[in-house]
Amino acid sequence: MGHLSTHVLDTMNGCPAAGMAVRLERIHADRVEIIKTLHLNHDGRNDGGPLLNAQEMAVGRYRLVFAVAAYFRARGVVLPEPAFLDEVPLDFGIADAAGHYHVPLLASPWAYSTYRGS
Repeated sequence: MGHLSTHVLDTMNGCPAAGMAVRLERIHADRVEIIKTLHLNHDGRNDGGPLLNAQEMAVGRYRLVFAVAAYFRARGVVLPEPAFLDEVPLDFGIADAAGHYHVPLLASPWAYSTYRGS
């Protein structure tokens, strides 16, 4: 059964990014549709399980937007104005609606990386 999930790790503090705001969008040819907004739990994951479950999965273009600067400011990190990284958008495609797509983010105020996880 296909589904979409994410997990964010705070590489500055060596912990899950608990409380980080995340937005899931579907990218259409003529518009962007906000599907879901959430805050990550204590483990840096979505409390409600997958971001898209098997019934919601569909082939197409998607974007996850991570509120990196707001998260680090809330942790007391002094950032310049404007922050080097504010929101980090990750555009990706779902080619197989029955597949498992895991989109993790490793983030600090100055760098990030991602990959298709398992």
